[in-house]
Amino acid sequence: MLVDSHCHLDRLDLSAHGGSLDAALEAARARGVGHFLCIGVSADNAQAVRDLAARYSDVDCSVGIHPLDVAPQGVPSLDWLLSELDHPRVVAIGETGLDYHYEPETAEVQKASFALHLKAAATTGKPVIVHTRAAQADTLDLLRAAALPQGGVLHCFTEDWAMARAALDLGFYISLSGIVTFRNAEALREVARKVPADRLLVETDAPYLAPIPYRGKPNLPQYVYEVAAFLADLRGEAYDAFAAQTTANFRRLFPLARVA
Repeated sequence: MLVDSHCHLDRLDLSAHGGSLDAALEAARARGVGHFLCIGVSADNAQAVRDLAARYSDVDCSVGIHPLDVAPQGVPSLDWLLSELDHPRVVAIGETGLDYHYEPETAEVQKASFALHLKAAATTGKPVIVHTRAAQADTLDLLRAAALPQGGVLHCFTEDWAMARAALDLGFYISLSGIVTFRNAEALREVARKVPADRLLVETDAPYLAPIPYRGKPNLPQYVYEVAAFLADLRGEAYDAFAAQTTANFRRLFPLARVA
């Protein structure tokens, strides 16, 4: 069994499945995907992801404010975030973090929001889902300051081995998406070879970043199979063992998730 550890089910392009989310999830299940973590990115979609987690027994969710959504919405209050997290199907916080690639000018408000999410993580004990791009030093500084015993995951990882190793040292997991299959991603593939087997997750980040051979098309949760198969081959591991290991890793990191 596989887990798609990071997908945006409320944002999928469902044209390939006749507009039906039920059909899209069933197509993923038919390829061995047994659980889905639907990710919150803003105050506007917190209710939507909770509703999806309540609707499907194999879907859990997170809530949080994506770093690129902070500036328009403002830093959320801690009370709001804690209230949103107080739901049995909300198993994690985020995605949160820092993105200086697209919005370096909002670095200060991004850091304030990230710090608030980390405070909520410390309060609730729920793991944190981190988006980081072109912000290595500040991301690691804030994670070190938070010192979360439950850790979290650097999702859709695209940084170098030095950052991966630092995050691993802090108790974090590394999640890889379809980017690892791209022709120009050799540096990321080198990271993928080095991550310890018990600290690796797989994801689609659907509807974004579809893996080869679907690159350029809308991504779907069923394509997490391609990500996992590629990584198993890259690492010289049997596919079934790799799928079982990444699923066990997901269960360990997200103990509140209802993974069959």
